[in-house]
Amino acid sequence: MATVLLLCGQAVWMAAQTPERVLQPQAPDLKAPAAAGNAPIPKEETSVTEHTIRLGGQIIPYKAAAGTTLLKDEKGEPTGLLYSVAYTRSDVKDLRLRPISFFYNGGPGSASMWLHMGAFGPRRVATADGVFTPPAPYALADNTESLLDKTDMVFIDAMGTGYSHIVGKGQPKDFYGIDEDAQAFAQFIAIYVNRNGRWNSPKFLVGESYGTFRSAVLGNYLQNHDSMHLNGIVLISSVLDLASLTFSPGDDRPYIYYLPSYAAVAWYHKAMKNQPADLAAFVEEARQYARGEYASALFKGARLASAEKQAVAKKLSSFTGLDEDFLVRANLRVTLGQFNVELLRRRGLTTGRIDARFSGYTADLLAENAQGDPEGPAVAGAFTAMLNAYNHDELKFGLDKTYFNSSGGAREWNWKRLPAIGPGGAVAGGFFPGAPSVGADLAQAMITNPRLLVQVENGYFDMATPFFATEFTMGHLGLPPDLQSHITLDYYAAGHMMYLQEESRVSLHDNIARFIDRVFQK
Repeated sequence: MATVLLLCGQAVWMAAQTPERVLQPQAPDLKAPAAAGNAPIPKEETSVTEHTIRLGGQIIPYKAAAGTTLLKDEKGEPTGLLYSVAYTRSDVKDLRLRPISFFYNGGPGSASMWLHMGAFGPRRVATADGVFTPPAPYALADNTESLLDKTDMVFIDAMGTGYSHIVGKGQPKDFYGIDEDAQAFAQFIAIYVNRNGRWNSPKFLVGESYGTFRSAVLGNYLQNHDSMHLNGIVLISSVLDLASLTFSPGDDRPYIYYLPSYAAVAWYHKAMKNQPADLAAFVEEARQYARGEYASALFKGARLASAEKQAVAKKLSSFTGLDEDFLVRANLRVTLGQFNVELLRRRGLTTGRIDARFSGYTADLLAENAQGDPEGPAVAGAFTAMLNAYNHDELKFGLDKTYFNSSGGAREWNWKRLPAIGPGGAVAGGFFPGAPSVGADLAQAMITNPRLLVQVENGYFDMATPFFATEFTMGHLGLPPDLQSHITLDYYAAGHMMYLQEESRVSLHDNIARFIDRVFQK
């Protein structure tokens, strides 16, 4: 299967057909854990600092606890230390009734620094909007869109990222896989809830990119294995079915799923002859065409008549800004890598995958596929520098350690699934292997807990997890109508990391804040 590393972490330039970026610095090869043999097991470390922030006209005091948590296997043997940063409002008399939310990014193999320092943490990295952020000195500011006004927050770095690392008898195979990863996160959350007396707190999972994939598995596991029922799951730039992102030979679905995103990006870059005035209306028109005439034409395959093919190419050109002859030569099927390099080829530019508002110089103007993603280098320098400075100067942690933005662990990721856990036994699986999908896990979590709410955040210019594919997935979970109504979708004129765009960051905070408030509106 072509899907290896998925999404959000930031990255150096990579081939656009590889669905994720690998970030520098990368963790060392972990095939032989550093703490193997008779080496002593590192102890948990914690640094607690006191801070204040002004949010919504009020000054909020809070504690920041940065530290590592020891994970163990079934025999009680230490296997890894997981790094996290927890923010707890310190003027709340009874924390048992205050919401607690657990945040993580994707990859698999990305640290949580993006949601932490870009979206919801109390301190935020300042970056340029849609263009390259100049080199240091960078700026760090109070984040007026932090969710600390609504919930306590715990940002978790997956194993091999941040300061998280394997110890003792732990092996990469214990953490680098769909179910293995989710179970490690579940163990951490159970430890955190126990130690901090948060069993009666409303609980939320907030994941981005592969983090949404993780949330479906993790939410189902927590509820059915640990009887820890959740109040809500927020899916930011979601993918639950990896086939929807994979341009496999003979499978026309991804071309249909991507067309509305192509249209939105062409609109943003004014790449069409007749520029529509309204983005949302244009996207809706593209949706209708994608699910109707375009899907019908692709379904005909080799039986599609030449005249009809030409007509479809003309219509596709009006949505995508691509030349009709190019679309005919592409057999009406343009992969993401081809689109990203072709859209602005005449300008000598390649558009981004994570956020297509970004563009960068095209080194090879004859290239068929994009040679990388300009969005990664545009913001990675600022985030890496400020994350390290923040950890050292304000959280007082990690001065003698290396913070790894990415583990590289997905190179050996176990994509095979255990059966989805449910009260009635296994609910998913089949005889033949296929692209991993965790829609059944989310559906089972909602059936187990019929009060569970799900909110899905989508960026129009996100080419990593196209919103039309997400809409299809969310509409095909097989839920009863009452439970289907518990899923809501929001949209932003931004990319995969919609919080990089200021108006969208404000809207993202407000939408999730209202989502959390729904807990108290039962």
